[in-house]
Amino acid sequence: MSQRKRVRAQVEGLVQGVGFRPFVHGLATALGLGGQVGNDSTGVFVDVEGDQAAVTEFLSRLQHEHPPLALVDRITVTNQPPAGATTFQIAASRADPRRRSRIPPDVATCPDCLRELTDPADRRHRHPFISCTDCGPRFTIVTGTPYDRPQTTMAGFPLCPGCHQEYDDPGDRRFHAQPVCCPACGPRLTLCDATGAALPGEPVAAAAALLRAGRVVAVKGLGGYHLAVDGRQEPAVAELRTRKHRDEKPFAVMVPDLVAAAELCHLASGDEQLLRSPARPIVLLRRRDDLMLASNVAPGDRRLGLLLPYTPVHHLLLQETAGPIVLTSGNRSDEPIAYQDEPARRALATVADAFLTHDRPIQFRADDSVARTFRGTPQLLRRSRGYVPNPIRLPRAARRPVLGCGAELKNTFCLADGEAAFLSAHIGDLRDYSTLVAYRDGVAAFQRLLGLTPLLIAHDLHPDYLSTRYARELPNDGLAGAELVPVQHHHAHIAACLVDNQETGPVLGVALDGTGYGPDGTLWGGELLVADLVEFQRVGLLCPAPLPGGMSAIRQPWRMAVSYLDLAYDGAPPPDLPVLTRHATSWPQVRRLARGGGSAAPSTSSAGRLFDAAAAILGLRDQISYEGQAAIELEQLADPAELGDYPMRLDEPGTGAPLRLRGADLIRAVADELRRAVPPPVIAARFHNGLAAGLATACLRLRERTGLTTVALSGGVFQNELLLARLVDRLAAADFRVLTHTAVPPNDGGVSLGQAAIAAAQDRAD
Repeated sequence: MSQRKRVRAQVEGLVQGVGFRPFVHGLATALGLGGQVGNDSTGVFVDVEGDQAAVTEFLSRLQHEHPPLALVDRITVTNQPPAGATTFQIAASRADPRRRSRIPPDVATCPDCLRELTDPADRRHRHPFISCTDCGPRFTIVTGTPYDRPQTTMAGFPLCPGCHQEYDDPGDRRFHAQPVCCPACGPRLTLCDATGAALPGEPVAAAAALLRAGRVVAVKGLGGYHLAVDGRQEPAVAELRTRKHRDEKPFAVMVPDLVAAAELCHLASGDEQLLRSPARPIVLLRRRDDLMLASNVAPGDRRLGLLLPYTPVHHLLLQETAGPIVLTSGNRSDEPIAYQDEPARRALATVADAFLTHDRPIQFRADDSVARTFRGTPQLLRRSRGYVPNPIRLPRAARRPVLGCGAELKNTFCLADGEAAFLSAHIGDLRDYSTLVAYRDGVAAFQRLLGLTPLLIAHDLHPDYLSTRYARELPNDGLAGAELVPVQHHHAHIAACLVDNQETGPVLGVALDGTGYGPDGTLWGGELLVADLVEFQRVGLLCPAPLPGGMSAIRQPWRMAVSYLDLAYDGAPPPDLPVLTRHATSWPQVRRLARGGGSAAPSTSSAGRLFDAAAAILGLRDQISYEGQAAIELEQLADPAELGDYPMRLDEPGTGAPLRLRGADLIRAVADELRRAVPPPVIAARFHNGLAAGLATACLRLRERTGLTTVALSGGVFQNELLLARLVDRLAAADFRVLTHTAVPPNDGGVSLGQAAIAAAQDRAD
């Protein structure tokens, strides 16, 4: 006769809000076991008792057969004396204020719910808030842990008898699904004007009619409001640009399904899977030439950002409009996405003609994530809805809780404790006051939700970043005793890439971006480092060039063209270059400014400014309306079939001095070939190829010095897919192992993670 056995299993990981308790209940019941399962502040606890062989099978299947959205970090099993339990039940949740379980991210509507949404015989037919254990809002509605309905913004919607029966039935798909509701008990969808007054008609149908009429409609999503217009109507898109103050930056487009996506864009390997993944990010795709879309949706861009519907409201709206809709963040340019109803109506009153909204509060704002595939592998460029708050594992666990405060642009923050690093959703540029307020509020809310009080505060070296100022205020503002840990910007970039690849280094790091403050007080941005998670050494750089006018040179790339041309031609650039003739009265003054140096023309090794100079010389962009615009257009211009490159000299000073790559050589080649009437697409490609060749050569020299054979690539410039591909190919051909980003953005959205990882590793090394 088999011996009776009882065990207690503590399951840690992403196991709340993903159907884990129903799965455990069904498994235990099928095996004839007694006991209980419940949520607690660590994850899920399981007490199971019965035949020894059945308990052994239960534990094995618990590890390997959990629900698809669950992520199990560890299962700790302890033997217990038998208690005689013969039935299995779901127990009440147990809260421990000292511990916090993981919260799942928001998940797109699942196929089962979509079938019910479109079934006239189903009681949830066209219900805008249909969801189950496999889909629906999660993080954006949570107010506390454990993750149970009373600790979500669904607490204000008591379950009707029908939903209550489903919620309590272990055999039902909605068993303990916290957002469960129906038309009888759920939130209500309304269409209103900016004052909140209801507009006539069924809300979705009326909103679709407004879109067809060329109007702008604000739509409340999972993590905030979006602004929508009909993507086929050029005047409507133009009106949205005017009202939103977004002159040229591309808009994202939502399409109903993969068939519609393929009509607008070429779908490469991995694109379909990324588009239809539960996270439903915006995916950057190569657009078709003959697409039926307003030309001003993404002017001058070979790519288009597409996303599929991820809420029932989106599905219903696209059914009614029968076509693509522009869907962009509900804000004015540079402000954070609006997510609270009254502030949203005030902020968007002069932007939207109507508001398709509802009465379920949003607890955490979360913008849409942005991704692409690089050679079949997903790469996140903006990590937000659908991915946050999934933790990222630190390869060196934090001994004490850490806050990484992030950078100035594309800001995120990161809270880390033990092996888990919680990277926030995309916040935006902290130059805007409302974004700074959102940042402060977000840090405080994350601390409360995770139950973490940071003892280490990692921040950028730049003294004028608002994130740095915020960090320096914290020890005197509620975090007495917390230690400040300054982290160099490009070291943080390389550290983020190491964490993304679960490595500790040391590696050769290539960090290319716009600007970052160096420990020498100059502006870095084209760096080669020897780095691990504790320390770094600058072993190479792009030769610095003056930044005439400081920020003015960033907004006006032609100034960088003047600066680089002066270097490239030893002070005598050809006066017939178009960029100089376009600014005939101004460029001599800008050249004098550049030569004067000082605070009016600080020196920078920035790779981003090198791209700006090339773009201006080729006539693409003398002034930008959004960050990185000139560089993006230069990449779009480049002929990918062109394999030629421009030579780039590598200066090798004495022992121990950093290598120097002469970016001015590339600029002279661009200007000379333009004067010889070489087609600009060929010139742009040779510029990219030349930079990749120069960087690869520098890495080879550094391998001879250091013996390091792994290269990590990070920084916003590596959003440039052509440069990334060319450099990866050259490094691989030279037998380097190459680390790139996948789950963490290469841009400044990953800096806070790198800061936290460095602070944690340095703390352990002390």
